[in-house]
Amino acid sequence: MPFEISELKKAGIGLVGFGIFFSFLGIILFFDRGLLALGNIFSLSGVALLLGWRSALQLFTRNYKGSIPFLVGLFLIFVRWPIAGIILEIYGSVVLFSGYGPSLKGFLYHIPVVGSILQYTFLFFDRSKKQT
Repeated sequence: MPFEISELKKAGIGLVGFGIFFSFLGIILFFDRGLLALGNIFSLSGVALLLGWRSALQLFTRNYKGSIPFLVGLFLIFVRWPIAGIILEIYGSVVLFSGYGPSLKGFLYHIPVVGSILQYTFLFFDRSKKQT
């Protein structure tokens, strides 16, 4: 591997994974407010550990177009409007993390099995666009 992952980043990845798991479980169990809130807390702390506290704070303060819907969605989950809260959180997350798309694409290309599948899939779609 060209780079090493520190223990703090491993813990951040684990917290984000737990956050996704608890959020998914909360949605499956008819928008359970407690599981959704727990998933949000895990996800936010995991992102803070992955990026660093200062970078995570800059992420949320620099991009108001994504952070305001995300935080309003988090508030709506806490005041028992979980469906509207999840919709706003998903929109806010997409807007907040859309700048990391090229980095994520490059990372996924270097995963042994997933990378080859993704490269051939995008290569196939690029060839089909040129033929039409």
